[in-house]
Amino acid sequence: MDIDAFVAAHRPTWDRLDDLVRRRHRLDGAEVDELVELYQRAATHLSVVRSASTDAVLVGRLSSLVARARSAVTGAHTPAWREVVRFFTVSFPVVAYGARRWWLGATLASLAVAYVMGVWVAGDPAVQAVVGTPEEIKQLVEHDFADYYSENPAASFAGQVWINNAWVSAQVIISAIVLGLPIPYILWQNSANVGVIGGLMTAHGKADVFWGLILPHGLLELTAVFLAAGVGLRLGWTVIDPGPRRRGEALAEQGRAVMSVALGLVVVLLLSGLIEAGVTPSGLPTWARIGIGAAAEVLFLVYVAVFGRRAARAGETGDIEQAPDLAPTA
Repeated sequence: MDIDAFVAAHRPTWDRLDDLVRRRHRLDGAEVDELVELYQRAATHLSVVRSASTDAVLVGRLSSLVARARSAVTGAHTPAWREVVRFFTVSFPVVAYGARRWWLGATLASLAVAYVMGVWVAGDPAVQAVVGTPEEIKQLVEHDFADYYSENPAASFAGQVWINNAWVSAQVIISAIVLGLPIPYILWQNSANVGVIGGLMTAHGKADVFWGLILPHGLLELTAVFLAAGVGLRLGWTVIDPGPRRRGEALAEQGRAVMSVALGLVVVLLLSGLIEAGVTPSGLPTWARIGIGAAAEVLFLVYVAVFGRRAARAGETGDIEQAPDLAPTA
């Protein structure tokens, strides 16, 4: 192929395409159609040139033109920083806010189980004997519980806590695939463990140590777990009661929204892990450590309430901005 003749024949097309790309914000309807057509032609020309010519300058110039034309035709992508801002101001809080009743239900049920278990263990020596031998309980009460928060370097411990709590929350959300049936059992295990340890510590006069070590990080940590349980249960219920939408559509929309919570909880649990590693075992007075944990908890709840309510009133659901189109159904 005579590459010079090819260039001479198609240069007007390339020049016209370059002009349209430069004026892409001021094109009328006919010019937009022309832009798309010329972009397709130029892409074909680029393929021909690459296979028939070794002229790097020509290939580079035509590649640049095609790339700019593609950007003009398809549109620019949303800047990454806008996606991040939208996630933290809309997607995550609106899903958490929408699941508030499920979230509250999981919280109250879990706290009730932990309280009943704690009272039972603390008030019945026979139950304590089933939990462990006197030596094992003494080791737990006097050493193991408190040492758990300080036996590892803070950075390493924070990483371990973060991974563990993120995994627990992920298990809860994944359980929604089977209608959320495993979620009550997961919550029961977690609440029972807290209640048993709290009961043992209380029975041996260490209630102040228990609350002083568990509240600073536990408020935010358990809130995150209960939120994960709430959205997981809500997703599972969507399978049973999809509302006016088709079941597949409702499940897909709710499933995409729930992923926002899964990602958001990574950040929440990271903060909880940092508090557990840096504040819980610190030398600060008990009131100060609990105050830091309570402040983090209040800020999180206010954040969800303010941003979630605002997004809900604006009609947001937490679904992705460009969700798949759905066919209308009766």
